[in-house]
Amino acid sequence: MRTCFAPRFDYGNAQARMEHLKEGEWTAVTGPHRLTLHSNVALDHSEEGVTGEWLVRADEKWFFTLQYNNSYGKASPPPVDAEKLQEKTIAYWKGWISQSTYNGAYKDAVERSLLTLKALTYAPSGGFVAAPTTSLPEKVGGIRNWDYRFCWLRDMTFTLLGLMHCGYDEHAKAWLGWLSRSIQGNPKDLKVLYGITGKREHSEWTAGWLPGYQNSKPVHIGNKASDQLQLDTFGEVLDALYRARCHGIYPLDDESGEALELLLLEHLERVWADPDDGFWEFRSGCQQFTESNVMAWVAFDRGIRIAEKFGMKGPVERWRKIRAEIHAQVCNRGFHRGMNSFTLAYGTKHMDASLLLLPLVGFLPPGDPRISGTVRAIEKHLLRDGMLLRYDTARVKDGLPAGEGAFLACNFWSR
Repeated sequence: MRTCFAPRFDYGNAQARMEHLKEGEWTAVTGPHRLTLHSNVALDHSEEGVTGEWLVRADEKWFFTLQYNNSYGKASPPPVDAEKLQEKTIAYWKGWISQSTYNGAYKDAVERSLLTLKALTYAPSGGFVAAPTTSLPEKVGGIRNWDYRFCWLRDMTFTLLGLMHCGYDEHAKAWLGWLSRSIQGNPKDLKVLYGITGKREHSEWTAGWLPGYQNSKPVHIGNKASDQLQLDTFGEVLDALYRARCHGIYPLDDESGEALELLLLEHLERVWADPDDGFWEFRSGCQQFTESNVMAWVAFDRGIRIAEKFGMKGPVERWRKIRAEIHAQVCNRGFHRGMNSFTLAYGTKHMDASLLLLPLVGFLPPGDPRISGTVRAIEKHLLRDGMLLRYDTARVKDGLPAGEGAFLACNFWSR
């Protein structure tokens, strides 16, 4: 076996100072950061970093542990027992997944997905990131490579439903607590995404010194979507809160949920008719996206249901009028009669796979001829080798060069 320990901080822009403290212990320091490496392998300092070569024989055990702390702390953290930690970790994950109540189809795949979602969760806050990666491209060599290490309200609401469905109510409650803390205040400041602790994120910049995955530049840090208006977020959040109430895990103990829902709907009354950046986060300017308006309908529909079923106080009759107005507008302006299909935005002929959500959120029944026509149109224009594109980037001007692969989630919406 051969190993090389050569850490880089600040996205590879800062080389660490390596130091051998004592037998089996090395540190790497840059600015406020310190990594401490412990191993029972004999390691040496070389031009590459800290390296070692050794032969592994039957029944032998070799370990490496890497710990982080602040460089201005008093000392490196004490070594840990790697074997005991490994046993503890395995026991934890086996115990966690054994709590799942799911017994449906594809159980193995569902449980693997649950484990992945749990691994994306930050337990102290209850938030979970969309992905632990940045700048993996939609297409190798392309620039559609974004930073997804944030908590998208849209993604998190989908995850909430999965957790509740599989019996993880405590995790769902933790996320609801994260949501309540993160978006309290003025609802006009509702963000599309937040940091894992609930921090408001704004900036997006590129690490120009990094080549990117298979030369897919640039490498993005942060996500500009944080400053966009995406009206569908209101619908997804209100739907999640409604389902959580039905499941019996919301409002939380502090009864903050009702005020939050009212604040969101109050603001949405003022902005639902505004053009936005859309479900797919276009960078070409705001439009009247069909799906955005549908999700605004969902928000008012769920607000009405919460009021009727759980007694939340609010201007229900006004919400009913707005709900009816949005529904009529979408069916009139978002539906292309010549194509017998709903379209990506009002007045366009472009298709959008997110339109498959219309029957799933209750906007129209699955048997409605406008829905079946939309499904056929999406299959005709967006199906590639059995997989669905979000939209045709070669035809739709979204502010970026054309070219990306299929979007797996869309295929599940079509089933």
